[in-house]
Amino acid sequence: MKRWLVSVMTVAIIIGNGCGKKPQSVSSGSDLQGTISLSGAFALYPMAGKWAEEFRKLHPNVQIEIAAGGAGKGMTDCLSGVVDLGMVSRAINPAELEKGAFPLAVTKDAVVPTINRNNPAIAELLARGITKQQAEEIWITQKITTWATLSGGKCSEPMHVFNRSDACGAAETWAQYMGKKQEDLTGFGVFGDPGVIEAVRKDPLGIGYNNVNFTYEAETKKPIASIAVLPLDMNSNGKIDPEESFYDDRDALTKAIADGKYPAPPARVLYLVAKGKPQNKVLVEFLKWILTDGQAFVTEAGYVNLSSEMIQTELKKLTE
Repeated sequence: MKRWLVSVMTVAIIIGNGCGKKPQSVSSGSDLQGTISLSGAFALYPMAGKWAEEFRKLHPNVQIEIAAGGAGKGMTDCLSGVVDLGMVSRAINPAELEKGAFPLAVTKDAVVPTINRNNPAIAELLARGITKQQAEEIWITQKITTWATLSGGKCSEPMHVFNRSDACGAAETWAQYMGKKQEDLTGFGVFGDPGVIEAVRKDPLGIGYNNVNFTYEAETKKPIASIAVLPLDMNSNGKIDPEESFYDDRDALTKAIADGKYPAPPARVLYLVAKGKPQNKVLVEFLKWILTDGQAFVTEAGYVNLSSEMIQTELKKLTE
């Protein structure tokens, strides 16, 4: 499992009743001390890392441990007491709420279909895109098995379809776009967002789906080497119209998500989930900061800000 540790060790005691592994905290004057642990969605992993980095500039005696392993693992870890917060990139289901899941919406992103830039039919694919029906015929019914069928060209090479093997929000969201569930998806199973993007990157005949921030380079904001985003043909007219073309760089795509031009799903809200309403000061202050000052880092990290109305709703859940 890929791990991110943003911390210096501090002497602490265990207090409070957050989710699972309780934040260790003592207070020294107005500063905070303690430990917060998160696990879950690859989609939230980069954003959570940025928030942790910036929060620790204000509170250097707070240790924040972050592990990426998929939304399903994040929810399980939270509800079973392994971590304080689960990173979840899908809607919270009723059974999870009944078990005590306390979700807070913190940002938005999206899932995008990805192909190899060296695909023999790349020109036709970028010009035509992919319709919702075609996506279903690739990942669900397997009616489309060659690149010629999708591209309308002459490339009869077989399509190598990649799918997530772990319980995750990306797969659930991509399936929801087609009116299905994750278990309905087919393809070569690969663990994690990094696994899928690497599989497609190495295979000119590969096709997958990925979270935005594993598809684009953080510095250049362009798709990573050998990767192209397969545009969604949302009106199913067999071509990508100007209003459907916003994939050349990450900023254009996140603006399309924010403006509602990119459909939801596969755009979605991302959550941090505790078990029960957090009471521990360290955890509460971290979550409040994310929903206030922490929102200033959302756009630069490649995510989409929540509306001011949604922010106020989430803050009220913490304070009422």
